[in-house]
Amino acid sequence: MANKKNKKGNTAEIVTETVQPIVEEMGLSLWDVRFLKEGAEWYLRIFIDKESGVTIEDCENVTRALDAPLDELDPIEQNYILEVSSPGLERELVKPEHFDAFLGAGVMLRLIRPDANGLRDFKGTLVAHDKDTVTIVTDGTERVINKKDTVYIKLDDFEL
Repeated sequence: MANKKNKKGNTAEIVTETVQPIVEEMGLSLWDVRFLKEGAEWYLRIFIDKESGVTIEDCENVTRALDAPLDELDPIEQNYILEVSSPGLERELVKPEHFDAFLGAGVMLRLIRPDANGLRDFKGTLVAHDKDTVTIVTDGTERVINKKDTVYIKLDDFEL
């Protein structure tokens, strides 16, 4: 079997497969898993959610529940900081199911580079999405935007 630890691009997927059943068994849903470097530190960020809102106790319980399975799996060679949190009010939409759940909701997005009018930031209503694009209506105008051209696509906090 290939050593998955050396495939940095797969770390979040490997961790997701391990933690998702644990999180769901605790009555929560797994929003996202990210493994990234900030400055000199590596972070494994696990975002959990539930309909009634995530509490500090939920985060603590998930952290404790994941310690042993993550140590046993050992998917990360370098030292890292584990953070378990809520995706927050302005949660980033990244997976198809996130976009599906919030069709018709207000979103805000930032482009990597300004568009032809010099604009980078948009607020509007999410009306459609596919693998590569999102469609929002802003100021009565429908805009189709390539996901790869965005810094982020977030739920507008007034929606929750």
